[in-house]
Amino acid sequence: MDAYVEKDAVEVGDDRRTPPEEPPPAHPDPASPQAAGAGDTGGTGSGSGTGGGIMALSLPYQVVVAVALAVVGVFACVHLAMVFLHVAPSNTLTKQNGQAVDDWIYPEFEQNWKLFAPNPLQQNVSVEARAEVTAADGTRRTTGWIDLTVQDIEAIRHNPMPSHTQQNQLRRAVDFYFNSHSDDHRPNGLRGRLSEQYMRRIAVQRLDALPSLAGSDVRRVQLRAVNRPVPAPQWSDEKRKTSPTYRDLPWWRITDTDRSADTGADRKSADAAPHRTEEAR
Repeated sequence: MDAYVEKDAVEVGDDRRTPPEEPPPAHPDPASPQAAGAGDTGGTGSGSGTGGGIMALSLPYQVVVAVALAVVGVFACVHLAMVFLHVAPSNTLTKQNGQAVDDWIYPEFEQNWKLFAPNPLQQNVSVEARAEVTAADGTRRTTGWIDLTVQDIEAIRHNPMPSHTQQNQLRRAVDFYFNSHSDDHRPNGLRGRLSEQYMRRIAVQRLDALPSLAGSDVRRVQLRAVNRPVPAPQWSDEKRKTSPTYRDLPWWRITDTDRSADTGADRKSADAAPHRTEEAR
């Protein structure tokens, strides 16, 4: 009995004893007024006057965000509709609004499925041009074949952001020409004549920019498409011809409409200068 009493006395007099654990507070009833009042003190609860998301912004910013979301939503819906009409089979809507669909899709959203075709492209197509030029002294000569595709390749190589013109202008122009002409180079309606004019303008623009033709006047041009098959890899047993094939286009006479407005004006003023000099004399 004394031992037990002494032990209890030591425990009572020891200042280093651990305090007794208090029982956890009971959770208040959610339906009670105390629970509702506790929820209001949080500042972000359902009972607070300030909401989250767009509602946390001021009224002018809410209007700006709502308008921006509406614009993005409308653009997404229009884009999906245009892409659907572009890839869908021919129907009444595509026949009536085909031009609007093409204007939206080309060139940025073009769908090219040749990568997934059963027989993908296995040749490199390049465009070459030669011209009949008149020098400053009046002599005429015909240049050799100039590879216009090589110019684009040199501009694209080591360029992290090449332009769409450098990548696809010549390729699309040649496809446009061949798809709108017969095998004997007869245009199929207005598209064929437009493709010829487009090819002439590209050729004149490229040739006038060459330093070797500075001071010369391009009178006629001729283009040709060169198809060079890609050789088979070394591990393949496939036998493939690698000799290039050529498809020559006819000679085209260059007019002032085939040049840009600035270039045409400069050439007209240069041609009129000798006449004005003679009249002054």
